[in-house]
Amino acid sequence: MSKVKTKLLIGLEDRFGAKNYNPLDVILSRGEGIWVWDVEGKKYMDCLSAYSAVNQGHCHPKIRQVLIDQSKKLTLTSRAFRNDQLGLFYKYLCELTHSHKVLPMNSGAEAVETAIKTVRKWGYESKGIPLDKAEIIVCDNNFHGRTLTIISFSSDKNARNNFGPFTPGFKSIPFGDADALENAITKNTVAFMVEPIQGEAGVIIPPDGYLKKVREICTKNKVVFILDEIQTGLGRTGKLLAEEHEGIQSDLTLIGKALSGGFYPVSAVLSNEAVLGVLNPGQHGSTFGGNPLACAIARKALQVLIKEEMIENSAKMGEYFLSELNKVHSPVIKEIRGKGLMIAIELKRESRISARQICKKLLGKGILCKETHLYTIRFAPPLVIKKSEIDLAVGKIREALIDQNLMC
Repeated sequence: MSKVKTKLLIGLEDRFGAKNYNPLDVILSRGEGIWVWDVEGKKYMDCLSAYSAVNQGHCHPKIRQVLIDQSKKLTLTSRAFRNDQLGLFYKYLCELTHSHKVLPMNSGAEAVETAIKTVRKWGYESKGIPLDKAEIIVCDNNFHGRTLTIISFSSDKNARNNFGPFTPGFKSIPFGDADALENAITKNTVAFMVEPIQGEAGVIIPPDGYLKKVREICTKNKVVFILDEIQTGLGRTGKLLAEEHEGIQSDLTLIGKALSGGFYPVSAVLSNEAVLGVLNPGQHGSTFGGNPLACAIARKALQVLIKEEMIENSAKMGEYFLSELNKVHSPVIKEIRGKGLMIAIELKRESRISARQICKKLLGKGILCKETHLYTIRFAPPLVIKKSEIDLAVGKIREALIDQNLMC
């Protein structure tokens, strides 16, 4: 009967849903920690964490309890009025990240759009850039979301095809090349926006010292340095924020996903008075941004990360996961790379084996992961994963990569 239910639910999605995703055919119905179960009762290890939105693990009981408690009291007022959770959220987040100001939104893409609007306004009012001439520098193969403005500076043809005309005002340079940034800056440059590690591009890690050099260049040229930490932030790389690996601080930091532990859409722009101070009432906002339910959940999600030492576990288990993966010898592997629990296996193109093929093999073995582009598999389990669970995952990954039927 359960297989019939799986087929029925897939049929309903295919019949009534827009086909803007291509998921693996597993229907999940329950989750706890690093584990999820499908409608047939089969258990899987989640090695994607909803693109790092459930760093704290599925259905963390302490975050869930806050959701229940707050939902009984007050969920939404809009920002037309104040609520008793917003200030507490601001204070905790600022103290935790050493920020001066916070602007709360809902999704990661909204945080990116907020940053774009804010730095343009800052450029006109504080830097003296001629009206409508502000330029933002980004990197090739970036992923910052899917709104029309954001895809305007994407280099992914599939993301852009037939969605024009596009928003002007962006210039793209190679990722990890600080000299390219310095050469691209003009008198109209207001900001440089970059991911500390490019996630959707395939966990691409820049050279050591890159972010530190970028920080110096932006400071020297009075350019706002924006770090998109929506995927890399909140413990994923073994630090609260990935910028900490190089001991720097951006001017604007964007966070989301794990900010709610997977319970509710919450994102935030972290900055200082000089930049966020250019916004006046009525110039930017959101009906749901900063609502009491979101703020209560986000504060607890952050507290859980810290008090349960999930960030330290990410660093330790990430190092172990990488070391064990590097012991896997398969002719189809081109490279294994990662930082913390943000890990990728890139396959050799000449093998003619796609990342999705491997993901399907792993699905059958009880491991959920996701391909990016054609030849890269991403692994990003919840930060609560244990050594024994990594051993189990690596064993299954080894089996999938040396499967003789796959080689034929």
